[in-house]
This record gives sequence, structure tokens and C-alpha cells, in this order.
Amino acid sequence: MESQLLMLRDLPHEERPRERMMHYGAESLSQAELLAILLRTGTRAESAIHIAQRILGQAGSLRGLADLSIEELTNIKGIGPAKAVQLKAGIELGRRMANSRLTDPVIIRSPQDAAEILTEQLRYLQKEHFVCLFLNTKNHVIAQETLSMGSLNASIVHPREVFRAAMKCSSAAIICAHNHPSGDPTPSPEDISLTSRLLQAGEIVGIDVLDHLIIGDSSFVSLKEKGFM
Repeated sequence: MESQLLMLRDLPHEERPRERMMHYGAESLSQAELLAILLRTGTRAESAIHIAQRILGQAGSLRGLADLSIEELTNIKGIGPAKAVQLKAGIELGRRMANSRLTDPVIIRSPQDAAEILTEQLRYLQKEHFVCLFLNTKNHVIAQETLSMGSLNASIVHPREVFRAAMKCSSAAIICAHNHPSGDPTPSPEDISLTSRLLQAGEIVGIDVLDHLIIGDSSFVSLKEKGFM
């Protein structure tokens, strides 16, 4: 006789994901348990946790899960349209939460401050996105804009696009950033060349280029700190 999968209702009350989250906080839960809460229910054959573990296995990682479309999610056994929409909604809320920090007054004192704003927005993207933070004279972030979306390994942006956007919001200084979809933030010769052009253009129009960040999967590189600026 084949053994049956343990269902959530068979677990002791204190071991169920919702109860564990209520007693110990979200940070105490595994990735599979958090996904199981978003899924809410399993199937007759599998618990929500087992389905969540299988989703993570097929996606390869949370990064891979974020890249899956609703159609791709519904191709996973046990995931119908409703569950796929729930998962995508949870992922989108996480992304918007990262963006929402810009609604509060933010001051940039170091490359780390800028990286904290941008890393979660850029690290999972599969194409290069070139983003600028626009600052006032007190280094408060007054705006953010994505100026270019490139191919898998190339982001194309012209200095005139950067400074047109900076002048539109009366910015005194800018911080530029783009992601490397490979996850490796090591600057390329093209990155260094673009930074040099941006610095020259900034001097002409009177807008300081404070830094250019390269965002990787779990780390970043500041071209300012590396001596390229």
C-alpha cells in the first residue's frame, strides 16, 4: 500500500504555516511555507506545502519563480488560474513594496543607500535596465526613472536622455544604475566608457553624476568606489 502524503490538516496545530507565522513571525517560515500561505489550499493528493516545494523545485529559485508568467504557473500540476494569480499578486506586491520607499524622504549619503533603493527592483530582471535617481541640492531623492531597457547583456542609453530627464525634474545631481542579468556586477569596458561620457556631459550641463552602480544578484559595484569616477 502506497504511503499517503501528509496533509496540512494532519499536522499539529502549532506546525501549520499560518499558525507558525502568527506565533513566530514571517521571518521564521521557509520559502515553501510562505508560498503555501499564498496558495491557501492544496489538492486532494497534496498539501499546499508539498505543492509549494514542487513549484520552487521547478522554478529553481525565488528569482525563477518571479520570472514565471501566469500561463507557465498554470502548467505546474496543482496550480490553476486562481492560485497562479494569487502567486503573481504576491510577487508584484513585493516589487511595489521595494518601490514604495521612494514615497518617504530619502537622502543618499553613500553608494549603499542608493543600492538599498534599487537592488530589489533590478536584481531579478532578465534584461538590462538603466535607471537614474534624481537628487536635489540636499541629496534627497526627488524622482526615479527607467531610461532604457536593453537586451540580455547590453543596455543602450545616451547621455542626452539622462540629462533631459534630469533637467525635467530640476535635478542638481544624479545617480545612475543598471543591472547585470548574469548576476555578476563586475563593470564591463562599455560600462566604464558610458560612465566617462556621462561625467563629461554632466560637467557641461552643470549636473553632478555622483555614482554609477552595477547591480548583481546579491551584490553591487560602485564605479565611484572603484575609482572610475
